[in-house]
Amino acid sequence: MVQRLVAEAADMMASELLSGSLDGTYRGAAIDSRNLKGGEIFFAFPGEHTDGHRFVADALAGGARAAVVETSYVDAHPGEAAAWSGHGTVLGVESGLEALHALTRGVRRDVPKRLVAITGSAGKTTTKEILATLLSRRFRVAKTPGNLNNFLGFPLALLGIPDDTEWMVAELGMSEAGELAHLSRLARPEIAVFTNVGPAHLQSFGTLKAVAAAKAELLEGLTGDGWVIANGDDPLVRKIAREHAEGFRGRTIYYGLSAGPETSLDLRAAGVRTTPEGGSRFELVAGGERQPIELPLYGLYNVENFLAAAACAWALGLSLEEIRRAAGSLAPGKGRGTVHRLGGGVTLIDDSYNSNPKALRRALESAATLKARRHWAILGDMLELGPTAPELHRQAGRDALELGFRPVVGVGLLASELVTEVRAGGGDGEWFADASAAVAWVRDNVRPGDAILVKGSRGIALDAVVAALLSPEETS
Repeated sequence: MVQRLVAEAADMMASELLSGSLDGTYRGAAIDSRNLKGGEIFFAFPGEHTDGHRFVADALAGGARAAVVETSYVDAHPGEAAAWSGHGTVLGVESGLEALHALTRGVRRDVPKRLVAITGSAGKTTTKEILATLLSRRFRVAKTPGNLNNFLGFPLALLGIPDDTEWMVAELGMSEAGELAHLSRLARPEIAVFTNVGPAHLQSFGTLKAVAAAKAELLEGLTGDGWVIANGDDPLVRKIAREHAEGFRGRTIYYGLSAGPETSLDLRAAGVRTTPEGGSRFELVAGGERQPIELPLYGLYNVENFLAAAACAWALGLSLEEIRRAAGSLAPGKGRGTVHRLGGGVTLIDDSYNSNPKALRRALESAATLKARRHWAILGDMLELGPTAPELHRQAGRDALELGFRPVVGVGLLASELVTEVRAGGGDGEWFADASAAVAWVRDNVRPGDAILVKGSRGIALDAVVAALLSPEETS
């Protein structure tokens, strides 16, 4: 496990020693006293519901090597601050967040040896998981756990990786302009991967052009001779890559499903077809070579995620044969396209973790290819779409109807637009205000041989519907 000097950390953060000593080492960082494993530096942040400074004593008692506190809190609560004395090392800073970022920048000078950063409107986490699996065949690899991709999550992830990490695979996200630029400057990636640009976060950005501009901020911290891995099938990603190529000393690798008139592909998938198990078969083509791939991940969008990771791995020297062997060991993350075979020949596709218009269309297209008595679509609200949300949900309803889904079940306020569109087109639509209201109806109406796609934004909690179908006796 990584061990770094407390004195070096204190210097990197330009902190003031309020109590304790700077002797010894620490390992990693934490912002929640309940999640300490021992030896971390605990950062006390003012929170929306509570203030982390209230838990400094708990953190030190729970094994934190040191605590970082804001001096303004110390000045305002002298009695509480005095009580910390004697419990361990306490470091004072002006801003906890700036101190965390300063520590991240300091550690990043040496660790990891190299970093690949992934961004996009969809597919970041899955691409990260696939790429980490591929690169681990050649390198010592670390990755961001879960989807820790923001101002707090990424620094915590980086500070916890081993010192001998050769490649860190990190996903970086954003919710407002400037955020990804700041994260990229913290990460200083040698490789930047762009999965796609779609109508996610429209509530914050307004237009796809603005979303693309925010995604392009990933290039802010890219090393001068770094590489860009770009989805050649996505016109906005192509634009980002082309504009960056001007005066760029590195290399751009394009991947995709089909070469178009504007962009030739360095790595592509040919002859994609769905397997009876819900995965995909295709040939991986690059550098004049071809390899047959059996991908045990559901959906065409996971083929795209795999291609992004494969293009990066291939650029770093992995052969197509190595990539082929690694592909067979891949497994989907929870709620990200897991295929369950239930009793009576029912197929359940659990894609409940998140949703946006582009990803939903891909999920519907893939589910429609499965052999089934009926094709269900249980679709929750797609959040953060701004003023265009009602029309985007109506379009999702038209897509489901066009692809032959019956019934289409909408869950959430915006999903009512989707169901209204299905009914207007003569389809079979049912609407429920929330997931708990939908559970009984869904469970009671499933028939042998049905195929059921469940997909919605995380806030709609459609995993409750999945759980009911997996274990009906526990939810009756």
